[in-house]
Amino acid sequence: MTHTDKTPLLDRVTTPDDLRALPESDLRQLADELRTETIDAVSVTGGHLGAGLGVVELTVALHYVFNTPRDRVIWDVGHQAYPHKILTGRRDRIRTLRMADGLSGFTRRAESVYDPFGAAHSSTSISAGLGMAVARDLAGGDNHVIAVIGDGAMSAGMAYEAMNNAGHLHSRLVVILNDNDMSIAPPTGAMSAYLARLVSGGAYRTIREAGKQLAALLPKFLYEKARRTEEYARGFWTGGTLFEEMGFYYVGPIDGHNLDHLLPVLKNVRDKQPGPVLVHVVTKKGKGYPPAEASADKYHGVNTFDVVTGAQAKPKANAPSYTRVFADSLMKEAAQDDKIVAITAAMPSGTGLDLFGQAYPARTFDVGIAEQHAVTFAAGLAAEGYKPFCAIYSTFLQRGYDQVVHDVALQNLQVRFALDRAGLVGADGPTHAGAFDLAYLGCLPNMTIMAAADEAELAHMVATAAAHDSGPIALRYPRGEGVGIDMPERGRPLEIGKGRIVREGSRVAILSLGARLAEALKAADELAAHGLPATVADARFAKPIDTELVRRLARDHAVLLTVEEGSIGGFGAQVMQFLSDEGLLDSGALKFRALILPDVYLEQDKPERMYARAGLDAKGIVARALEALGRDGAAQKPLRA
Repeated sequence: MTHTDKTPLLDRVTTPDDLRALPESDLRQLADELRTETIDAVSVTGGHLGAGLGVVELTVALHYVFNTPRDRVIWDVGHQAYPHKILTGRRDRIRTLRMADGLSGFTRRAESVYDPFGAAHSSTSISAGLGMAVARDLAGGDNHVIAVIGDGAMSAGMAYEAMNNAGHLHSRLVVILNDNDMSIAPPTGAMSAYLARLVSGGAYRTIREAGKQLAALLPKFLYEKARRTEEYARGFWTGGTLFEEMGFYYVGPIDGHNLDHLLPVLKNVRDKQPGPVLVHVVTKKGKGYPPAEASADKYHGVNTFDVVTGAQAKPKANAPSYTRVFADSLMKEAAQDDKIVAITAAMPSGTGLDLFGQAYPARTFDVGIAEQHAVTFAAGLAAEGYKPFCAIYSTFLQRGYDQVVHDVALQNLQVRFALDRAGLVGADGPTHAGAFDLAYLGCLPNMTIMAAADEAELAHMVATAAAHDSGPIALRYPRGEGVGIDMPERGRPLEIGKGRIVREGSRVAILSLGARLAEALKAADELAAHGLPATVADARFAKPIDTELVRRLARDHAVLLTVEEGSIGGFGAQVMQFLSDEGLLDSGALKFRALILPDVYLEQDKPERMYARAGLDAKGIVARALEALGRDGAAQKPLRA
């Protein structure tokens, strides 16, 4: 029975159970309505658009063919999961995406039973899916596990490690390779769809298995020839030889926007395949929305926008972004030094290295989603006398930590780490916050760490890193705009391990590291109103710390506060260790407080509200100073656990 009334089909679908009650003939209309709803929702909230539009039909097909949530569907990264959220009971909240107390921009276990695994970093779905498949087998279950992974995420070694293990274990696992860049697939059409349906079906597999058993009776050299002939003949027609070598049964490529192609193949995979199978689906980012189709990179992540024109709202820019300042500063250094090279891990525009690449294409390397490789690749360049700048978001460098320890720091190689998005990141929430780099880098011998208080300081730190030749060095800087300070024509190298006094006081000392300096200065103004003149210093370096500066602040003030956008174990811990070693706390005359990010994962919100919750705004700094002095008017302590 075909839908004939005027009520939108999407209004009748609250959960996948409702979807599965529809006739197949209605699914095309439902997909069109789902695409329209996704576009409209993201126009209001901002967020990831292109990837979600590219998997609308695939989302509908997966929930129609498989019995979710009993069957597990795992979306790699998760930024393509907005249509999935709409179909799984969250449509009424879809316009709260990435807002305080709203829906996450990624999949999240605590949010829905239809999100079996949380994801915001890429290339994890196959590993997680295999774990779930093995758990099912151990428990004697019979549900299906489906991991959806994009072709970009397949550049990460973790995906191949998982596939290799899956092929060895031969667990029943479905991997959907969403090829949305035409980087792997030959042209798709009726013939490839027919072949995909044929090789995914039971008849072909039965004939193939019978042929294998017959061939096994042949002498070994003839058996090997027969096996290779079958494998490469099928590989010639349908591709996938690489995946076959890893133990997967390959099906595809098929048109990911054609439900008449998707549905029968997925049904065959559901009903006929006993081991690991990879279904190669070709899609187009931004499908169905012309502005996104025409400019996939600009519509990967968007601000709010006008649905009719596609024009994105542009925030009022009072100052250049830190990312742009980094790129411009690095280009100025590279113009003077042909040994400077730049490395990114699939984030050229996010790190500003797209601009560097335009100026110096032969000296720019995008290694894909492969942070481990990026770090050791940089180490190899450094070992040969080059000056690599490895520009990776703070949260993503976590993925290459062993390489930072073993391949860079242990060998004292001159790799420069540019850590964008250090600290809190607002709407992207805890998965993308750069909360831990001060702690995980600060514990490493040979490592030098800088944090920029403003955009001019960042320019100086790029110059410092370029000139540094005695080991690895990291510079961290936040997301977003600078503070609007006058910029130097070109950065100048700073003296390693030396901070600066920004304002002189007498009672309270505020030693700020990084971009909280502006709030520290506001706090000093308020403390002065309380009759507490405050010294404000910019540490500049988290390691080595400026011991002369710390000693002076400790001896000349009743209270010493350190302020940083980092977790426990970071800059404040370095200062505390020094104060302890020097006996500067023994007399009890000095009150020391380390202001850090709370020991929790802070949920998405507007940045200013996140800072307030963490106690890292001016009000929070003042409150800690008054509390240390036992003064009335101290505000409630910030969140700590």
